Amino acid sequence: MARAGLGENWTCLFANDFDHKKGLTYQANWPCGGELKIGDVREVTVGDLPGVADLAWGSFPCQDLSLAGGGAGLRGERSGTFYPFWDVMKALMADGRAPKIIALENVCGTLTSHGGRDFEAICKTFADAGYRYGALVINAALFVPQSRPRLFVIGVHEDFAIDPALLAPGPIAPFHTPGLCRAIDGISAVSRKRLVWWNVPVPARRTSTFADLVEEAPTSVSWHTPAETQQVLDMMSPINLAKVEAAKRAGRRMVGGIYRRTRHDEGGAKVQRTEVRFDDVAGCLRTPAGGSSRQVIIVIDGKTVRTRLISARETARLMGLPDTYKLPRNYNEAYHLTGDGVAVDVVRHLAEHVFEPLLGTTEGKARRAA
Repeated sequence: MARAGLGENWTCLFANDFDHKKGLTYQANWPCGGELKIGDVREVTVGDLPGVADLAWGSFPCQDLSLAGGGAGLRGERSGTFYPFWDVMKALMADGRAPKIIALENVCGTLTSHGGRDFEAICKTFADAGYRYGALVINAALFVPQSRPRLFVIGVHEDFAIDPALLAPGPIAPFHTPGLCRAIDGISAVSRKRLVWWNVPVPARRTSTFADLVEEAPTSVSWHTPAETQQVLDMMSPINLAKVEAAKRAGRRMVGGIYRRTRHDEGGAKVQRTEVRFDDVAGCLRTPAGGSSRQVIIVIDGKTVRTRLISARETARLMGLPDTYKLPRNYNEAYHLTGDGVAVDVVRHLAEHVFEPLLGTTEGKARRAA
């Protein structure tokens, strides 16, 4: 999805993922010339990476940093892949092939993981390597109808000039959130010396809604029976049932996202609840491995209420992928793929307003990424 967001004027020099099933999907969608390596990032050597990359992009697993995960932080088995990734970057630097730009993407839980120490470690890593760096929190909801805030840390090698127009003298909303500012306040004075505030424009107001992306006749899932829909409704609290009743009176088709949650009832016992949102935005896509359940959608036309699992194609649309993008045939594999991904439109926004201006590129000039 990062490759899709960068666009046709970028050339992929190297790609890596641990999941061979994701690798098959990558090969189904991109003309591969041997740049894809499936396996643990710990097995990647500097010899695997050709040339000098304009951009190195790293999205490392979020389970240990997510609020839905176990909270092991950068020491966790999965999110701990950050350090092996950085080992590859250090090897490139030692080989005289330091990437001009290094971009990292992860969940916003990174900012508070271990009291902010994990974020501080990332900042120190950039600073110690001679990169000026800045962080942004971007919610994909600015571009697609999915609530998906993510942290992006973007570093530029010290030998590479930065156009002053790309920098701000301090934090600017919405991309420098209060949570991000608090995390930055907690980093060391040494790391702050190389900190920059990226000045990124806000996109035009999004016009699409969750309802616009819903399939009437999906092939990957089936609509629930009336009894199954009633079971979903029976698990709702009075507040959530009131939302459903209000949606029936809206005078237009309403589409909501539903997640199962464990809540405490009036007696303090844990119970399973279904909670719904009708704000024209889907909840954040999460994989079961991240500690959450698959999203259910509810479609209301007047008194008619229908429910089902969100379809594979709908999840792809919520990530900004075109309908021509080939998804795994297995529903769970497709959901895992999209739920783990980065929103295409967010990557394109960063490419257009940060990466490409930094590189001084013009339309039609190729860029190289790993």
